[in-house]
Amino acid sequence: MFRRTLINLVVVLAMVLAMVGVVSAAPQAQAETTYTIKLGDTLWALAEKYLGSGTAWPAIMASTNQKNIEDATFAYIRNADLIHPGWKLLIPSAETAKAFMAAYSPTKPELLFGKRAKGQLVVASWWTAGGEAEGLTGLFNIYGSKYPDVQIVNATVAGGAGFVFRPVLKTRLIAGDPPDTFQLHAGLEVEGYDPETYLEPMDDIFASEGLEKVFPADLLTLLEYKGHYWGVPVNIHRSNVLWYDKSIFADAGLTPPTTWDEFWAVADALKAKGVVPFVMGTSGGWEAPHVFEDVLAGTCGAEKYSGLWTGAVQWTDGCVAQALENFKRMLTYVNTDHPALSWDGAGHYLVGKKGAMMIMGDWANGWFEAQGYTGYGWAPSPGSKGIFVALSDSFSLPKKAPNRDNAIAWVKVCGSKEGQEAFNPRKGSICARTDCDPKLFNEYLQSAMADWASDAIVPSPVHGAAAIESWVTDFKDAIVLFVTSGDVAGTQAMLQQACVEAGTCK
Repeated sequence: MFRRTLINLVVVLAMVLAMVGVVSAAPQAQAETTYTIKLGDTLWALAEKYLGSGTAWPAIMASTNQKNIEDATFAYIRNADLIHPGWKLLIPSAETAKAFMAAYSPTKPELLFGKRAKGQLVVASWWTAGGEAEGLTGLFNIYGSKYPDVQIVNATVAGGAGFVFRPVLKTRLIAGDPPDTFQLHAGLEVEGYDPETYLEPMDDIFASEGLEKVFPADLLTLLEYKGHYWGVPVNIHRSNVLWYDKSIFADAGLTPPTTWDEFWAVADALKAKGVVPFVMGTSGGWEAPHVFEDVLAGTCGAEKYSGLWTGAVQWTDGCVAQALENFKRMLTYVNTDHPALSWDGAGHYLVGKKGAMMIMGDWANGWFEAQGYTGYGWAPSPGSKGIFVALSDSFSLPKKAPNRDNAIAWVKVCGSKEGQEAFNPRKGSICARTDCDPKLFNEYLQSAMADWASDAIVPSPVHGAAAIESWVTDFKDAIVLFVTSGDVAGTQAMLQQACVEAGTCK
């Protein structure tokens, strides 16, 4: 009995000691700590070690970035996944980290970055790829040189054409917690943000900066909504560009097609040579509608195309049926993996000499250059010679911008000649201003400048210029469905009904 009792006591004692060991191994409440990164470290692991939970890593990033402003020997962390041995971090106390995490949200990236003497400038956009990101950096560099006491926060939300970005932004606007400024397509897209409730009109900025004198009349008309300007444009883009690989065309003895009959002939010739004739990426849900808006312009012509968006032409018109037939036939030549690819993912078909043609906006020009790809040519998409399907990116000013003065300075930089010349050559777009130096731009962009001055200008629906957001959403959904269904009559009926519901058609 004594022996059994002794054994039981030993077991219980071992269990108690084990429990003590676990407790002693648990992270203790930490005071503020300076730490130098070692090989293999991650912010998650450091947060787990010092703060008790890996999910507290944003507190380390935020503390370190604020300390960097005061002491440059500390790291400045732009991306939590890219930290390097030798960097010095400031790990906050457990109490400070707990308070920070109570306020932090991934939709508020500005909390991860410090505040300089004159605060922050939180710039929200969807520019994350290639030339567009480089162009935005060019604007940041201009702004930073003028306002070094302002911390710039690049609050991007990935997702082409802003379809992912806009719901996130609207949530912040409605909550009364917006970024300082955000990207906005010029045109009727602004209606979706209830501008009279959430945005400041920019008429005074247009007047003080003389913008009405340097922006073309067509653009000013596009920018105006309910008698006010709601955004300062930084550029002009063209939607209807056919990009092609020059070497593939030269080897096949082909020239870029200008008509639909020429497009079918070229596509058949390329297919016979084992080349993917036409490439798309449709994973974002906006790319196929983008291509179709250009097919529509190239089939209906400028006057009828514009009339579809004003109600002067009904979607029951025969040119819409023909455009859908053209698009349906075009899809027989497309890469089969298009549902898995973004627009720039599809662009790698051209870069890799595996695909011959792609219809995409001229931001592809900047992206091609960022890839080091120089073997591309361009032409208006089939049937659209003499038509410029236009869109413009602008930046707005929310009424409750936390750093209003910094945001006003930002939109002034966006509208300036210096800012636009820094931004557009990298972005792959042309200036919204008419006084930029053409010599700063590559051959494609110089050709776009010439076409902008002479072509019939019509608005892009997919990129917010031609229609209100609800109408654009219905248009997009109808075309995405058409890609899989091929139902011409049904899709045409859907488009007509959507136009009626938007109040544009009778």
